[in-house]
Amino acid sequence: MADWFFHHVCPHSPYVWNGHRFSGCFINITFAFGVNVLTIIVTALLGLTRKIGGRRRRNFQRSLLEKIFLHFLPAIGLCLSLFDMVFLLRKLFTGDVVEYHEWLSTSSLLAVWIFTTIFANCSNSEHIFNNKMLCLWWIVRAIFGIFIFVSTYADFEIFRTVNNSFVVLLDIMFCTSAFIISSEHAKSSSMEDSLLYVNVDLEDCHVGNDKEDKQSCWNLLTFNSVTSVMDDGVKKQLNFEDLLQLPSEMDPSFCHNKLLFCWKDQYSRNCLNPSFFWAICCAYGWSYVSLGLLKVLNDCISFVGPMLLNRLIHYLQQGSGTTDGYVLAISLGLTSIFKSFLDTQYTFHLSKLKLKLRSSIMTIIYQKCLSISIAERSQFSSGEIQTFMSVDTDRTVNLCNSFHDMWSLPLQIGVALYLLYTQVKFAFLSGIAITILLIPVNKWISELIARATEEMMKQKDERIRRTGEILTHIYTLKTHGWEVLFCDWLKKTRSQEVSYLSTRKYLDAWCVFFWATTPTLFSLFTFGLFTLMGYQLDAATVFTCLALFNTLISPLNSFPWVINGMIDAVISLRRLTRFLSCIENNIEPDRANISPSPTINNDQEVQDTAVFMSNACCSWSSSKEVEPNILLNNLTLEIYKGSFVAVIGEVGSGKTSLLSAILGEMQLLHGSVHANRSIAYVSQVPWILSGTIRDNILFGKGYDSQRYQDTLWACALDIDISLMPGGDMAHIGERGVNLSGGQRARLAMARALYHGLDIIMLDDVLSAVDAQVADWILHHAILGSLAQKRTRILSTHNHQAIYSADMVIVMDRGKVKWIGNPANLSGSSYVTFTPLNELDSTQCIQRQDCQVIERTETCKPFLDEKEDTNAPNEVTETVDGEMRNEGRVQLSVYKNYAAFCGWFIAIIICISAFLMQASRNGNDLWLSFWVDTTGRSQMDSSTTFYLVTLCIFCIINSFFTLLRAFSFAFGGLQAAVKVHDTLLNKLIHARIQFFYQTPGGRILNRLSSDLYTIDDSLPFILNILLANFVGLLGIAVVLSYVQVFFLLLLLPFWYVYSKLQFFYRATARELRRLDSVSRSPIYSSFTETLDGSATIRAFKCEDFFFTRFTKHIILYQQTSYSEITASLWLSLRLQLLAGLIISFIAVMAVIGSLGHLPLNIGTPGLVGLALSYAAPIVSLLGNFLTSFTETEKEMVSVERALQYMDIPQEDLHGCRSLDSKWPYRGRIEFQNVTLRYKPSLPAALRDISFTILGGAQVGIIGRTGAGKSSILNSLLRLTPVCAGRILVDGIDIAEVPVRDLRMHFAVVPQTPFLFEGSLRENLDPFHLHDDQKILEVLERCYIRREIEAAGGLDFHVKESGLSFSVGQRQLLCLARALLKSSKVLCLDECTANIDTQTAALLQNTISNECRGMTVITIAHRISTVLNMDDILILDYGILVEQGNPQDLLLNESSKFSNFVKASKM
Repeated sequence: MADWFFHHVCPHSPYVWNGHRFSGCFINITFAFGVNVLTIIVTALLGLTRKIGGRRRRNFQRSLLEKIFLHFLPAIGLCLSLFDMVFLLRKLFTGDVVEYHEWLSTSSLLAVWIFTTIFANCSNSEHIFNNKMLCLWWIVRAIFGIFIFVSTYADFEIFRTVNNSFVVLLDIMFCTSAFIISSEHAKSSSMEDSLLYVNVDLEDCHVGNDKEDKQSCWNLLTFNSVTSVMDDGVKKQLNFEDLLQLPSEMDPSFCHNKLLFCWKDQYSRNCLNPSFFWAICCAYGWSYVSLGLLKVLNDCISFVGPMLLNRLIHYLQQGSGTTDGYVLAISLGLTSIFKSFLDTQYTFHLSKLKLKLRSSIMTIIYQKCLSISIAERSQFSSGEIQTFMSVDTDRTVNLCNSFHDMWSLPLQIGVALYLLYTQVKFAFLSGIAITILLIPVNKWISELIARATEEMMKQKDERIRRTGEILTHIYTLKTHGWEVLFCDWLKKTRSQEVSYLSTRKYLDAWCVFFWATTPTLFSLFTFGLFTLMGYQLDAATVFTCLALFNTLISPLNSFPWVINGMIDAVISLRRLTRFLSCIENNIEPDRANISPSPTINNDQEVQDTAVFMSNACCSWSSSKEVEPNILLNNLTLEIYKGSFVAVIGEVGSGKTSLLSAILGEMQLLHGSVHANRSIAYVSQVPWILSGTIRDNILFGKGYDSQRYQDTLWACALDIDISLMPGGDMAHIGERGVNLSGGQRARLAMARALYHGLDIIMLDDVLSAVDAQVADWILHHAILGSLAQKRTRILSTHNHQAIYSADMVIVMDRGKVKWIGNPANLSGSSYVTFTPLNELDSTQCIQRQDCQVIERTETCKPFLDEKEDTNAPNEVTETVDGEMRNEGRVQLSVYKNYAAFCGWFIAIIICISAFLMQASRNGNDLWLSFWVDTTGRSQMDSSTTFYLVTLCIFCIINSFFTLLRAFSFAFGGLQAAVKVHDTLLNKLIHARIQFFYQTPGGRILNRLSSDLYTIDDSLPFILNILLANFVGLLGIAVVLSYVQVFFLLLLLPFWYVYSKLQFFYRATARELRRLDSVSRSPIYSSFTETLDGSATIRAFKCEDFFFTRFTKHIILYQQTSYSEITASLWLSLRLQLLAGLIISFIAVMAVIGSLGHLPLNIGTPGLVGLALSYAAPIVSLLGNFLTSFTETEKEMVSVERALQYMDIPQEDLHGCRSLDSKWPYRGRIEFQNVTLRYKPSLPAALRDISFTILGGAQVGIIGRTGAGKSSILNSLLRLTPVCAGRILVDGIDIAEVPVRDLRMHFAVVPQTPFLFEGSLRENLDPFHLHDDQKILEVLERCYIRREIEAAGGLDFHVKESGLSFSVGQRQLLCLARALLKSSKVLCLDECTANIDTQTAALLQNTISNECRGMTVITIAHRISTVLNMDDILILDYGILVEQGNPQDLLLNESSKFSNFVKASKM
């Protein structure tokens, strides 16, 4: 039966095999007719079953893609099948034989598209064609179509080959569209479920850009939406308002909820070993797979060009007079144009997916920081967490490129090798052998790169942490003269990072060398073996192979980068998974799980309890630590609602830890803690937002005018605000740099008071303000009407606050030592808190009575200076907006980068690149010459001569490729080192005012993201730019030489090209700068949130801050989206231009072969060379301008670094050198000193003159903002004086090198500073003293016992000194100053955060141990200065009183006497 069928259907064709491949009969019957019949059956069955059981969904509105899929594609299919039918009829009428199997194949194809068209117009068409089984079947159908295409191609049937190629493309487009639509429908339903899961309203979670979502098909294909932005970019400097709006699907909130749902699902399924990678796959996997289908189509199209080129050269060699040549020439151009649309659409949708993934990861990291406690977060440094947000996020997002390339590149290589086999038979195996030999080498290199990258990231984390530490405490470092020391430490960390970076770069250079030389070696060995096998080279074979080699270059060169990208992404995914797996701090009150205290006997008492702790053991260690260090041990206490509780104790007794345990910031190891979660919290170091004063107080809460004014009055802020330009809308800098310490404390207090929450927790807020202001805040804020009926817990050393409390909790070494009424405190066993300088009780009553009257005068805060960081405070001017340049990146930036690399290396790189390209072009020209001589008689020696010459070209090319790769690696590393060191030196030596005017996040952005670009991205993209430039130059030269008509096209082409690039570059530069500017607020906000996360959680403001952060992300997404769209706008137009060039050259070649041109177009070898060189223009033109624009964008990072290399520097030099023992006596003279922080601000010190005798102990007091810290500021030359001079032991300090000056003074700042490292390094960073000397000083500062208990001098201090309480940190800073043994000791309220007894002991220590030393003390506590030799009282920057404190106390009319009367200390 089968024989009869095949005998009638295939009378003139073998049934299955024709000796070389499957016969045409077998292919038409099996792959065409059989597949088409099965397609009809499957479609019909689905149509009938869906018709019976399915029901169309209500209000179904088809998208543009669905309309194209259901109507446009089937119509094209019908046209193509009808064209095939017409072609067969034409053959029949001309007398050619048309066999039955051809009719069956064509008729069945026509039937398929007829059925598809019918079912596409049915009411339930979306149910039929969205079926997964049918989608998969169309993929299989497309694969079978490729076999049919190869068969017709081999038979050299031009028209049918072209037609079949369109049929295959149509099948692939149809199945891809079906798959995408099916995925979108499934995704939309799953999204709705996920949004319901996270309680998000579908209508509220989008940015909602209907215009962007409803663009026409043509605008989507050509990216015309960005034209308006580019028009603006040419005319003016772009602003954020000019950018493209985000499509709805790219809304960061929407993307966040989607990935968060998948991560929670992944974590719930596998909480022990969750995978963030699988969560990403769950959220974006289907969309990504859909893009993979588009990439398959795009990759397949890339091989159509070489195959058409082969046929065209064959046609030219044969000199046929048919019109097939024109069809091939035009098809070559159309293929290029079609691929350009596919390529840009794939890149566009992949980039959108990457942006969605980026915003998802960044928002999830931010939310995680809001959710985990400080104890749990302690396993990561702040630098490491900041790296999660920047580097690790970028590397994970880049996985989208690498993952598809991992299968796409081998596929491209495989197809290219198969096509090479069809040209040169088994000679291509020699080329494969080279590739296979390089696989283990590259695997080994990749493993080395992975290890180097992992170590580099650790060092990068450490460097960023150290950089953040320096920027945060730059004031303290400058006062100590330690900036150079810390700079050297940072450079050591940087050198370790660079050592791993250099390992990676040099290994990358080997990768580049191996893969770049592979095509040249491939051609040498392949053609050499082919000729040695006895075959004759011809133009069609050689230049088809060359075109295939060029196709191989991209995947071969990309492969090492893909592997590196995959390795980086895997490492980053592990790091992110570890961070996101941390236990979250979402403990809510659950009274059912808490054992009530024995003292609670009824429900009423349970309801009256605000805070309850039972046998609670807490630690600052994370849950991952096996042996946590217990700081709070077996605490049991109960605090009733509405009570005022004072928490007291010695330094390091656990007061702050107790408050943190109530907040849930410590790890609860045992027992239970219950607190009403409505808590207002003020930390010991007040956390201030960068923003307006009103923003800081409202903190996301609605504005209530009356309560707001009452709060300002109660916190003594109303007068401060009235003096500020802009009032409460004045802008406060990062960490409140332009406010005094007292103002920051009161601002944080106002925030707590305004919110009116059930519990108000205050950690030592009164120590930051002077006695009068402290008294006002206590009576009008803490005890006032706004806080009535609230539970108030105050950690304090203030005696009036202690004795005003309802209950006192005495802490001692992490335990509750005593609880009771303050009236019983003196008589208890713990008597250390009796007032040391308590005044007569009648005086206390008088002070309380007159406090309201005196408040207007005694509590006036002034803004002429700042208490602890001494910054000017003209709020509206202090924090400058981030500067960005306009126009193109200046040539000087490129020159500077070349200078950083080294001019010699830059010249070597350029020369090696030109010679490398020249040797490659020479190699191709030699091949052209070889094939043109194949018609002549050749001896064996001549073949050897050609091969040897080819081998010489290959060796020369390999040498210069290697030289270029290593020169680039070396130059890039040189630039990376010099940029970092120069930038760091400039920042370290900058004036302190620069740091007050510039947010730390902005500076850190230069030293993290911008430096990462200079380290890694910039050398990489520069290398690509140079390769593209010399490649284009080589092609232009060769084309002009081999085909003179190309010169006719060169000028108009260059004109259009230059217009396009000018139009694009003007916008691209602005977009890159906007991108950098929009990135800074993200990192600033993130760093700010890390510092204040405990406050945010206490106030339950996570949602407010998350929304605030999301707004920054939206702006960042907008700039990136506009940037990508503009880039693709250009890329598409350049590729279309290149497609026209290919068509022009091909058509001219065909016309010339027919003898219709007056000039000879050259030999077949030269024509083949011209056509093979024209093909890469498609990618090279786009890549050149893209790489040029990318280079310009990356150069913005160099430009931004150079901005900070031109900042005002301190005058480090002086005309006098100092003796090591200077100052000898410590005599200090101020002679008519005037100091201003800015010319526009009032003077902070006004014509001040006074003398401090050597060895005298002097106190400086005054109201907030009176100018106290400006005395130290001018003495240490942190701000130059405007007039007058300062003498120390008769030497004018203006003549002394500033760093030497500071090194000879000892300073204890108000904000204590400890850095991460050993305690010994913190106390003696220069290693000048032995351990015994250090321990003696610690003994004198009453902290030796705690240090020895913690582990001695080798104890590792955590970042920012978090291992110790604030009071302990102040004691350690004092010990460090005493260890310095300077004749001048400056104390900026160093006893503010320690208990009264320890403060008194320290004062005795200072009095006894510092005899013979000049001690200058800025004080808030009057008791601190009572026993000093002299005091200075400042007001309005004027010295209003000076004298011995005891003498002044006797004079009741003196200013000092009034201070003492108002003081409770």
